[in-house]
Amino acid sequence: MKLKKNRLYILMMATVICGSMAWGGCASGGKTESGEESSREENISGEERASEEEELSREENTSGEESASEGNNLGEFSMQDIEGETYTQEMFADYDLTMVNVFTTWCSPCVNEIPDLQKLREEMKDQGVNVVGIVLDSVDSSGNADAEVVEMAKVLAERTGAAYPFLIPDQGLLNGRLLGINAVPETFFVDKEGNIVGETYSGSRSLEDWKEVVQTELKGVAQ
Repeated sequence: MKLKKNRLYILMMATVICGSMAWGGCASGGKTESGEESSREENISGEERASEEEELSREENTSGEESASEGNNLGEFSMQDIEGETYTQEMFADYDLTMVNVFTTWCSPCVNEIPDLQKLREEMKDQGVNVVGIVLDSVDSSGNADAEVVEMAKVLAERTGAAYPFLIPDQGLLNGRLLGINAVPETFFVDKEGNIVGETYSGSRSLEDWKEVVQTELKGVAQ
Protein backbone atom coordinates (compact mmCIF):
# COMPACT_ATOMS: atom_id res chain seq x y z
CA MET A 1 0.00 0.00 0.00
CA LYS A 2 2.83 2.37 0.90
CA LEU A 3 4.55 1.65 -2.45
CA LYS A 4 1.36 2.39 -4.37
CA LYS A 5 0.93 5.68 -2.54
CA ASN A 6 4.52 6.61 -3.37
CA ARG A 7 3.93 5.89 -7.03
CA LEU A 8 0.78 7.97 -7.04
CA TYR A 9 2.66 10.82 -5.37
CA ILE A 10 5.46 10.61 -7.95
CA LEU A 11 2.92 10.59 -10.77
CA MET A 12 1.04 13.58 -9.40
CA MET A 13 4.25 15.56 -8.97
CA ALA A 14 5.57 14.59 -12.40
CA THR A 15 2.44 15.55 -14.29
CA VAL A 16 2.62 19.17 -13.15
CA ILE A 17 6.03 19.74 -14.74
CA CYS A 18 4.44 21.06 -17.90
CA GLY A 19 1.19 22.21 -16.30
CA SER A 20 1.49 25.73 -17.65
CA MET A 21 0.90 24.35 -21.17
CA ALA A 22 -2.63 22.99 -20.77
CA TRP A 23 -3.12 22.36 -24.50
CA GLY A 24 0.47 22.37 -25.57
CA GLY A 25 3.29 19.89 -25.34
CA CYS A 26 6.47 19.06 -23.49
CA ALA A 27 10.08 18.51 -24.51
CA SER A 28 10.39 14.74 -24.75
CA GLY A 29 13.57 14.55 -22.70
CA GLY A 30 12.00 16.31 -19.77
CA LYS A 31 13.52 19.38 -18.10
CA THR A 32 13.86 20.58 -14.57
CA GLU A 33 12.99 24.15 -13.58
CA SER A 34 16.64 25.10 -14.12
CA GLY A 35 16.33 23.92 -17.73
CA GLU A 36 18.64 20.94 -17.40
CA GLU A 37 17.70 17.90 -19.43
CA SER A 38 16.92 14.60 -17.77
CA SER A 39 19.57 11.91 -17.49
CA ARG A 40 18.08 10.08 -20.45
CA GLU A 41 18.92 13.00 -22.74
CA GLU A 42 21.94 14.62 -21.13
CA ASN A 43 24.51 12.54 -23.01
CA ILE A 44 22.89 12.91 -26.41
CA SER A 45 23.55 16.21 -28.14
CA GLY A 46 21.50 17.48 -31.06
CA GLU A 47 24.33 16.69 -33.44
CA GLU A 48 24.66 13.14 -32.15
CA ARG A 49 20.91 12.60 -32.48
CA ALA A 50 20.92 13.93 -36.03
CA SER A 51 23.83 11.66 -36.85
CA GLU A 52 22.00 8.65 -35.45
CA GLU A 53 18.89 9.44 -37.48
CA GLU A 54 20.92 9.89 -40.65
CA GLU A 55 22.69 6.60 -40.09
CA LEU A 56 19.43 4.80 -39.43
CA SER A 57 17.84 6.24 -42.56
CA ARG A 58 20.66 4.71 -44.64
CA GLU A 59 20.44 1.27 -43.12
CA GLU A 60 18.01 -1.54 -43.86
CA ASN A 61 16.47 -3.72 -41.19
CA THR A 62 17.75 -7.29 -40.94
CA SER A 63 14.50 -8.50 -42.53
CA GLY A 64 15.29 -6.51 -45.65
CA GLU A 65 12.44 -4.08 -45.01
CA GLU A 66 13.10 -0.34 -45.11
CA SER A 67 12.90 1.54 -41.83
CA ALA A 68 9.84 3.68 -41.16
CA SER A 69 11.95 6.81 -41.60
CA GLU A 70 12.80 5.81 -45.18
CA GLY A 71 9.28 5.10 -46.40
CA ASN A 72 5.64 5.33 -45.46
CA ASN A 73 5.23 1.76 -44.20
CA LEU A 74 6.04 0.94 -40.59
CA GLY A 75 7.11 -2.58 -41.51
CA GLU A 76 7.14 -5.53 -39.15
CA PHE A 77 7.45 -5.01 -35.41
CA SER A 78 6.47 -6.54 -32.10
CA MET A 79 5.75 -4.50 -28.98
CA GLN A 80 4.24 -5.30 -25.62
CA ASP A 81 1.76 -3.11 -23.84
CA ILE A 82 2.00 -2.23 -20.16
CA GLU A 83 -0.04 -5.33 -19.30
CA GLY A 84 2.33 -7.67 -21.16
CA GLU A 85 0.14 -8.29 -24.22
CA THR A 86 1.97 -8.45 -27.55
CA TYR A 87 1.03 -6.23 -30.50
CA THR A 88 2.38 -6.42 -34.05
CA GLN A 89 1.76 -4.62 -37.33
CA GLU A 90 -1.40 -6.73 -37.61
CA MET A 91 -3.11 -4.43 -35.10
CA PHE A 92 -3.75 -1.96 -37.93
CA ALA A 93 -5.53 -4.42 -40.23
CA ASP A 94 -8.99 -4.18 -38.65
CA TYR A 95 -9.25 -0.39 -38.87
CA ASP A 96 -9.30 2.10 -41.71
CA LEU A 97 -7.32 4.56 -39.59
CA THR A 98 -5.33 4.19 -36.38
CA MET A 99 -4.27 7.19 -34.34
CA VAL A 100 -0.85 6.62 -32.74
CA ASN A 101 -0.37 8.97 -29.80
CA VAL A 102 3.21 9.15 -28.48
CA PHE A 103 3.39 10.52 -24.95
CA THR A 104 5.27 10.42 -21.64
CA THR A 105 3.98 9.84 -18.14
CA TRP A 106 5.37 13.14 -16.82
CA CYS A 107 3.85 15.44 -19.45
CA SER A 108 0.61 17.00 -18.18
CA PRO A 109 -0.74 18.03 -21.64
CA CYS A 110 -0.24 14.39 -22.68
CA VAL A 111 -2.06 13.10 -19.62
CA ASN A 112 -4.84 15.68 -19.83
CA GLU A 113 -5.90 14.61 -23.32
CA ILE A 114 -6.02 10.86 -22.64
CA PRO A 115 -9.69 10.89 -21.53
CA ASP A 116 -10.59 12.72 -24.74
CA LEU A 117 -8.66 10.19 -26.83
CA GLN A 118 -10.63 7.41 -25.14
CA LYS A 119 -13.89 9.22 -25.98
CA LEU A 120 -12.67 9.68 -29.54
CA ARG A 121 -12.05 5.96 -29.83
CA GLU A 122 -15.48 5.13 -28.47
CA GLU A 123 -17.31 7.63 -30.67
CA MET A 124 -15.48 6.91 -33.92
CA LYS A 125 -14.84 3.15 -33.78
CA ASP A 126 -17.89 2.57 -35.99
CA GLN A 127 -16.17 4.70 -38.63
CA GLY A 128 -13.17 2.38 -38.58
CA VAL A 129 -11.00 4.47 -36.23
CA ASN A 130 -8.75 3.11 -33.49
CA VAL A 131 -6.39 4.72 -30.98
CA VAL A 132 -3.16 3.36 -29.50
CA GLY A 133 -0.70 5.06 -27.17
CA ILE A 134 3.08 4.68 -27.03
CA VAL A 135 4.68 5.48 -23.67
CA LEU A 136 7.95 6.98 -24.86
CA ASP A 137 9.59 7.16 -21.42
CA SER A 138 8.80 3.54 -20.53
CA VAL A 139 12.21 2.37 -21.77
CA ASP A 140 15.58 3.31 -20.34
CA SER A 141 18.69 4.49 -22.19
CA SER A 142 19.54 0.86 -23.02
CA GLY A 143 16.14 0.25 -24.60
CA ASN A 144 14.87 -1.94 -21.77
CA ALA A 145 11.49 -1.49 -20.12
CA ASP A 146 11.59 0.76 -17.06
CA ALA A 147 9.49 -1.08 -14.47
CA GLU A 148 8.75 2.04 -12.43
CA VAL A 149 7.52 4.02 -15.42
CA VAL A 150 5.43 1.06 -16.59
CA GLU A 151 3.75 1.02 -13.18
CA MET A 152 3.13 4.75 -13.45
CA ALA A 153 1.55 4.19 -16.87
CA LYS A 154 -0.75 1.57 -15.37
CA VAL A 155 -1.88 4.09 -12.77
CA LEU A 156 -2.44 6.63 -15.54
CA ALA A 157 -4.56 4.22 -17.56
CA GLU A 158 -6.70 3.51 -14.50
CA ARG A 159 -7.11 7.14 -13.48
CA THR A 160 -7.91 8.40 -16.99
CA GLY A 161 -10.17 5.51 -17.99
CA ALA A 162 -8.05 4.62 -21.02
CA ALA A 163 -9.08 1.28 -22.50
CA TYR A 164 -6.82 1.50 -25.53
CA PRO A 165 -3.34 -0.08 -25.35
CA PHE A 166 -0.34 1.77 -23.92
CA LEU A 167 2.60 0.29 -25.81
CA ILE A 168 6.22 0.05 -24.67
CA PRO A 169 8.71 0.96 -27.45
CA ASP A 170 10.62 -2.00 -28.86
CA GLN A 171 14.38 -2.13 -29.35
CA GLY A 172 13.99 -0.88 -32.93
CA LEU A 173 11.88 2.10 -31.80
CA LEU A 174 9.10 1.15 -34.21
CA ASN A 175 11.60 0.71 -37.04
CA GLY A 176 13.04 4.14 -36.36
CA ARG A 177 9.76 6.09 -36.37
CA LEU A 178 10.16 7.06 -32.71
CA LEU A 179 13.72 8.34 -33.15
CA GLY A 180 14.25 12.07 -32.81
CA ILE A 181 10.93 12.95 -31.18
CA ASN A 182 11.81 16.14 -29.34
CA ALA A 183 8.39 17.11 -28.00
CA VAL A 184 5.35 15.22 -26.79
CA PRO A 185 2.61 14.46 -27.36
CA GLU A 186 3.23 13.64 -31.00
CA THR A 187 0.46 12.01 -32.99
CA PHE A 188 0.48 10.36 -36.39
CA PHE A 189 -1.90 8.12 -38.32
CA VAL A 190 -1.58 4.68 -39.90
CA ASP A 191 -3.87 2.96 -42.40
CA LYS A 192 -4.87 -0.70 -42.39
CA GLU A 193 -1.86 -1.60 -44.54
CA GLY A 194 0.55 -0.19 -41.97
CA ASN A 195 1.33 2.93 -43.99
CA ILE A 196 1.90 6.25 -42.24
CA VAL A 197 -0.65 8.62 -43.74
CA GLY A 198 -1.56 12.29 -43.50
CA GLU A 199 0.10 14.80 -41.23
CA THR A 200 2.05 14.51 -37.99
CA TYR A 201 0.57 16.57 -35.17
CA SER A 202 2.56 18.06 -32.30
CA GLY A 203 0.88 19.07 -29.06
CA SER A 204 -2.39 18.13 -27.41
CA ARG A 205 -5.88 19.06 -28.64
CA SER A 206 -9.47 19.05 -27.45
CA LEU A 207 -11.86 16.25 -28.34
CA GLU A 208 -13.64 18.40 -30.93
CA ASP A 209 -10.38 19.44 -32.53
CA TRP A 210 -9.24 15.81 -32.76
CA LYS A 211 -12.56 14.82 -34.33
CA GLU A 212 -11.98 17.36 -37.08
CA VAL A 213 -8.43 16.10 -37.61
CA VAL A 214 -9.55 12.47 -37.78
CA GLN A 215 -12.34 13.26 -40.24
CA THR A 216 -9.78 14.98 -42.47
CA GLU A 217 -7.39 12.03 -42.28
CA LEU A 218 -10.23 9.56 -42.96
CA LYS A 219 -11.06 11.41 -46.17
CA GLY A 220 -7.44 11.08 -47.16
CA VAL A 221 -7.31 7.29 -46.77
CA ALA A 222 -10.65 6.94 -48.58
CA GLN A 223 -9.32 8.55 -51.76
